[in-house]
Amino acid sequence: GLEVIKYPDHVDEVVSYYSDLGYFDQLVSLFEQGLGLEDAHIGIFTELGILYTKHVPTKVMEHCKVFFSKLNVSKVVRACERARLFPPAVYLYMADKQFDNAVKVMMERSPAFDNDLFLDSIVKVRNAEIMYKAVNFYLTTHPLLFSRLMEVMEEHVDHSRVVSQLSRTGDWALQVGQDYMKSVQKSNLSPINEALNQLYIEDEDYEALRKSIDDFNNFNMIALAQKLATHELLEFRRISAYVYRINKKWSQSIDLSKNDRMWKDCIDTANESTDAEIIEGLLRFFCETSEKECFCAALYTCYAHVSPDVALELGWLNGYHNYVMPFFIQNMRQTHKRLKELEKRTAPKKEEDNVQNEVAGTYGQLGGFSSGMLMIGNGGQDLGGGDYGIPQPGIPGGIPQPGIPGGIPSLPPQAGGLPDLSGFTQNAGGIPAPGLQAPGFPGGIPAPSY
Repeated sequence: GLEVIKYPDHVDEVVSYYSDLGYFDQLVSLFEQGLGLEDAHIGIFTELGILYTKHVPTKVMEHCKVFFSKLNVSKVVRACERARLFPPAVYLYMADKQFDNAVKVMMERSPAFDNDLFLDSIVKVRNAEIMYKAVNFYLTTHPLLFSRLMEVMEEHVDHSRVVSQLSRTGDWALQVGQDYMKSVQKSNLSPINEALNQLYIEDEDYEALRKSIDDFNNFNMIALAQKLATHELLEFRRISAYVYRINKKWSQSIDLSKNDRMWKDCIDTANESTDAEIIEGLLRFFCETSEKECFCAALYTCYAHVSPDVALELGWLNGYHNYVMPFFIQNMRQTHKRLKELEKRTAPKKEEDNVQNEVAGTYGQLGGFSSGMLMIGNGGQDLGGGDYGIPQPGIPGGIPQPGIPGGIPSLPPQAGGLPDLSGFTQNAGGIPAPGLQAPGFPGGIPAPSY
């Protein structure tokens, strides 16, 4: 037999011959010995695996693990399935990277299920629909392992679709998947938020519901507020008012808080609205219900949005002088402070007065002439002329004078830019300019006739 099974074409004939004679043990022994042949081919290993499935099932798994690389996988897998040996079939599928088939076998054949192998294979399947079938499989057969399954598939599935599957399965399925939904709520998807909020309401966990609303707001808030408005528990009705408040439904929120006598919630909502009309209506409500302390608290909280005349009117009509007085004290202080700042900003600057005084003093110090007046204001003549006289428009050489050839000679400049006029005196026979004395002309420069 060993000499015959060396040839692949004769393997089937040998198997049929031994089987027809009923020598099954001898047939298995023959192929086991054939594994040691130097020229042993793939047909020997494959046929021995098939014989094991029929006659020695306990050796199938070991044979598959040891000689997997030398097996015709499809033939051995079909033999395993015919013999209902599903664990070896799953192993062969996974080793051959046929993960879709491995997962299907484990879902369809409960003896083949192994949680670790399933979780290892499910993330490697090519057909994504198998993942959603796995969700239903775990819910119906292994609900306690569902959270672990979703941890593995979290990055590979559509969470909205999974939550929809849970909802269709029943409320118990939502309870089973609660941990999973909490872990993926960070994606802030509407189906997840609504499902979790529903679970919190059923569990009467108002703290978790309030936190969920604050952190994840992608859901139908108005529908939730309407549902909670008639809840039998006070805290859930407060959450209803809170949801109206964050959606700027001020009137609905205040009305709910009024019905439950939650005055602080009313005041906070009115202050957040910054609506003077709503705040005034709340103040009048407190006056009508004789809630003096709440009236005072509303004035304090909503101070920035309350008109002083409204506060004065309500305090005077209802005799709440002591309760309205803190509001007016604060109002007077703020008004006084604002006026003080306004006066400070509009007060004239002292620096301008000082500058004007300095300018006036500078002009006063320029009185260097004996008359105390500037030369330009005492006749308007320019004494700075050329070499032979005072230059005038149209009169070259200076001002002509009778008996003085060349006109009045120019005066030599002194240090400081002004001529020294201290030695000149005024004479009756000359020009009545104080201190002018021409050299060589006793009695002064004769006055010109105009």
